[in-house]
Amino acid sequence: WGVWKNPESEVRILPDLHGLDVIELGCGTAYFGAWLKKHGARRVVGVDITPAQLDTARAMNAEFGLGLEFIEANAEDVPLPDASFDLAFSEYGASIWCDQYRWIPEAARLLRPGGELVFMRNTDLEMVCSPDEDRVAERLMRPLKGMHRLDWFSEGEQSTEFHLSTPELFQLLRRTGFDVLDFRQLYASDDAVDHPHYNFVPAAWARQWPSEEIWRARKH
Repeated sequence: WGVWKNPESEVRILPDLHGLDVIELGCGTAYFGAWLKKHGARRVVGVDITPAQLDTARAMNAEFGLGLEFIEANAEDVPLPDASFDLAFSEYGASIWCDQYRWIPEAARLLRPGGELVFMRNTDLEMVCSPDEDRVAERLMRPLKGMHRLDWFSEGEQSTEFHLSTPELFQLLRRTGFDVLDFRQLYASDDAVDHPHYNFVPAAWARQWPSEEIWRARKH
């Protein structure tokens, strides 16, 4: 899971995947979708808005015969029928790059009754300790109140991330028809090293404070 590669065998938050129809919202290169298929999912559909990511995903899918399906679309507005899936999933895809007030209701629409939503995102603590253009700090750098849309600047480029506080996200899930089943905050392991690309959070910081969290919720 995530930047620090915490194994699902230890986290144990996913439902039994066997026979499930799964949609991955913001699949990127679909490395996690491939894992879900290999671990029992009947069908996995990856949705992403970035053509280059999907090109890589399709190439890997063809090379290894994974049997995944892909749709180029915004995870806030997926061109598929209601109640098509048993599990909606996002690991740092829609969960941070799409507006929670849009993509979570869309996930609810796509799920069958009793279907589950599992997603990973950054913790509140990491977000409030992160300055606009530098590594995460060991002190508060921004208010949590009112946090929703954040515009980051790195090496002259801007990116937009969405983040609701834990209480706000919990309330949104309830209003959207979900019951929260599980919630985990993850740390870097003792032997973790800094990620070669995601260098905003050093492993030393993430060993002391949780930088990632996973939510699991079930649709009524």
